[in-house]
Amino acid sequence: MSTVGNPANIFWHENPVGKAEREKLLNQQGCVVWITGLSGSGKSTLACSLGRELQSRGKLSYVLDGDNLRHGLNKNLGFSAESRAENIRRTGEVAKLFADAGLICIASLISPYRKDRDACRALLSDKKFIEVFLNMPLQLCEERDPKGLYKLARAGKIKGFTGIDDPYEPPLNCEIEIQQKDGLVPAPNEMAGQVVSYMEDRGFLEA
Repeated sequence: MSTVGNPANIFWHENPVGKAEREKLLNQQGCVVWITGLSGSGKSTLACSLGRELQSRGKLSYVLDGDNLRHGLNKNLGFSAESRAENIRRTGEVAKLFADAGLICIASLISPYRKDRDACRALLSDKKFIEVFLNMPLQLCEERDPKGLYKLARAGKIKGFTGIDDPYEPPLNCEIEIQQKDGLVPAPNEMAGQVVSYMEDRGFLEA
């Protein structure tokens, strides 16, 4: 006997207003900028700087911050490999919706596992997913330790912490990789400028 909740009884309902029309209205192309890297690498700082730069150009964006999402959408998830995978899956689905709405969605999460990031990429056309790897050395991130998490992890008070006792799998084919230059971390506006230039060159900032 079939029930209402059976997937066979769920149907896709097409919206008469399409993505192209929404993009034309906003004069931009919906996409996902996925910022990944170790804790303390500067992901949230870059996300905020990028959002501000896009705003100054009259472009509509929205930041999905990993910590912020765990206050609401993902607050029932822990930090096991399974929970982390579900955390990224949910975020990827929300990011896809924002991109479909015509927004530039900036997702800022450690997202340590390559297969989970690749699964999010697969949700969109490959050209609509811009993976930004903040390739900062562990030593630098640990010296920064803005949330005091590395200290707790080293003391054994946090288990499964990325970079300490849980792996971070760097991207193999990211669109943008940001590193130190001559031992110095680029300024936030410089990093944001690099991402905006990439988007501009590929027509994301116009319909």
